[in-house]
Amino acid sequence: MKWSWVLLGVLLSFGGLSWGEIGLDFPEYDGKDRVHDLNSKNYKSVMKKYDVMVIYYHQHVGESRLAKKQFEMEELALELLTSPVALTYQLAAQVLDDLDDEDIGFGLIDEKKDKVVARKLGLDEVESIYIFSDDEIIEYDGELAADTLVEFLYDVIEDPVEIIDNERELKGFHNLDEDIKLVGYFKSEKSPYFVEFEDAAEEFHPFIKFFVTFDSKIAKKLKLKINEVDFYEPFMDEPVAIPGRPYTEAELVDFIEEHDRPTLRKLEPHSMYETWEDDIDGQHIVAFAEEDDPDGYEFLEILKEVAQENTDNPDLSIIWIDPDDFPLLVPYWEKTFDIDLSSPQIGVVDVEDADSVWMEMDDDEDMPTADELEDWINDVLAGRIDPDDDDDDDDDDDDDDDDDDDDDDDDDDDDDDDDDDDDDDAMTTMTTMTTTTTTMMMMMMMMMMMNRFLRSSCDLFGQVWSDVITDVKALSHRCLYTSLLPVISNSSPVLFV
Repeated sequence: MKWSWVLLGVLLSFGGLSWGEIGLDFPEYDGKDRVHDLNSKNYKSVMKKYDVMVIYYHQHVGESRLAKKQFEMEELALELLTSPVALTYQLAAQVLDDLDDEDIGFGLIDEKKDKVVARKLGLDEVESIYIFSDDEIIEYDGELAADTLVEFLYDVIEDPVEIIDNERELKGFHNLDEDIKLVGYFKSEKSPYFVEFEDAAEEFHPFIKFFVTFDSKIAKKLKLKINEVDFYEPFMDEPVAIPGRPYTEAELVDFIEEHDRPTLRKLEPHSMYETWEDDIDGQHIVAFAEEDDPDGYEFLEILKEVAQENTDNPDLSIIWIDPDDFPLLVPYWEKTFDIDLSSPQIGVVDVEDADSVWMEMDDDEDMPTADELEDWINDVLAGRIDPDDDDDDDDDDDDDDDDDDDDDDDDDDDDDDDDDDDDDDAMTTMTTMTTTTTTMMMMMMMMMMMNRFLRSSCDLFGQVWSDVITDVKALSHRCLYTSLLPVISNSSPVLFV
């Protein structure tokens, strides 16, 4: 996992400092070091100080100046996350100080220097964030954006079970339809069966929502019997009563794990990677639809209808993505899948190579009916629509082309060798010039933007600004070697020769 987008979002957000009204100011680093560098000598004592400990398990920081500066900026992003004002953009500056029940600490563990500590804590995935809370280890597997992480941390410090006491809270429970949720009815908080329910909730907190009522009138409206628990799939009107009441913790955990892949689920920023990794036979059925758009809303309602009709099919799981939730990914998705996300789309995607096949929908006509959509989905499940079919066709074409090329090469080898050498030299030169020029232009644009936003508001960045300029100039003279791109975008290193 990478910190680039956290860093970029935080840095660019500084631009609002000069325009924001009082109460809407964005955070500015105050110079106080709040992030602990954990090691074998101090990690136990540091972690004992906090109710919740957030640990960034990062790659080893190299010895080069640029590598160190990159990590310093990533650490700055962590510093800002721990600042009270950064926990939310709409709450008062003293949010964390007012959290009397929960103290949140932040730490760093280097994969090379602190590998013993990482092993003792059970950290196994580098570039990941781990959250230690109430004897539970939670791996944050979502978007690395400051607001998303902070929102997730607020969920972590909430109680794993929410109590429904009145009609308003019951209405709020019913309005929550995008997540898996469970609700139980017990005599009181001292009931041993409620204790089992609460222990099960801690196992899945905060990813699955648990609710409880001790009110017989509320239970009657939920059609719950005493010591009974209902399981709700996302977007399903009717729940499933978990059989075998009263339950033990293990029985509840087993049932949830058996049913934790919904028929229709929404891709959420806080769990996007975990959801995407949960594929079926290496594929996902993916639906793009903007809920706030009339066409998107209509298509989503049709999709829900199909999901409700097929909720008992264990082989069907559709991922709904609202493009409005991931604006930075929209151009990438449109280019990768060759689709237009200004209108609803549904397709099947191979998770390995991103090959995909999309249902043909005319923008000028009505949305597909539920029957048409169900027929298309059944064709996918039956293998009649398969993105891997394109790979077979491409392989056949490549084989034919290779045969033709071999015949031509046998006849024209002598003539082509000289031409190829000239063409290769010209292409290499042109590619180098083009990529170097393009990258330099992008770098300069980014530096100008960052300079504009940061010079007046970020003291720390100002201290290293001149050094960064010097390093970038030096690197540009060496044709933008491999270490440059990770500093700018944290993408995979690319070598320009």
